[in-house]
Amino acid sequence: MFLISFSQKLSRITFSLGTTLSSFSFITDQQVIIKISEDGKVIEWGIDMDPRRYNYYPGKLEPFMARVDYYGPEADSISRGKVKSIGTCFLTYYGAYEMESKIGKVKSIGNLILDYYTKYEATAPAGKLKSISTILLSYYSAYENEAFRGKLKSVANNQITYYSTFDEPAIKGKVKSIGGVSYVWYSSIDSRGYPGTLKSGRMQENIGGITYLISYLSGVH
Repeated sequence: MFLISFSQKLSRITFSLGTTLSSFSFITDQQVIIKISEDGKVIEWGIDMDPRRYNYYPGKLEPFMARVDYYGPEADSISRGKVKSIGTCFLTYYGAYEMESKIGKVKSIGNLILDYYTKYEATAPAGKLKSISTILLSYYSAYENEAFRGKLKSVANNQITYYSTFDEPAIKGKVKSIGGVSYVWYSSIDSRGYPGTLKSGRMQENIGGITYLISYLSGVH
C-alpha cells in the first residue's frame, strides 16, 4: 500500500544572475525539493544542503537517498520513462490528447495541479506555467520592453519588475523589485563592486510565503 502525501507547496523561485528565471521549487512532506522549469520540465530533485556545510550555497541540493520510481512500459508514450514518484510524492504529466502546448509537461506534484498558457491566450507565451493550484502567474507580453519581454510578471499578488533597455547596460533585464522589496545592482560606472552584481537587497527574500533567490553559482537552478 502506497502512502500519498498531501502537503507539497511552492517554496522557492530562483533567478539566475538576477536576470533569468531558472526554476520553481516545490517542497514535499519529506523535505525533498523538486525543481521544474517555467515550461514544465523536471530539472532536478534533492534535499537542501545543510548551511553548516563548507561548500554550502543557497539552492544547492544534496542527493535524496530514498526511493524514486519511473513510469514503465505500462504508461502512455508521453509519461514512459519520466519520474513517477520521489519518496511519497507522486508526479503526473499531460498526455498525448491534451492541448499541444501542454503535452509532456508536469501536470501534478502531489496534490498541486499545474496548468500552462495555451496559444489561444495572448497574455503570455504558450507553454509557460500559468498556475500552481490557486497561485496564478503572469508574464510580460511580447509588446513590452525587450529587456523583460516574456519574463515572469507576477506571482499571486506580488508584482515583479525589471530594469529596462533604458537603464545602464550592466543592469538591464535584472530584477528591480519583487512585491515591496527593491534590488539595486552595481553599474559599470560604480567605483566599488563588480558591474551587474547585487549592491543592495538580499540574495534570499521571503515574500508572501515564497523564497525568491538570486543565484550566482553555475549549476544552481
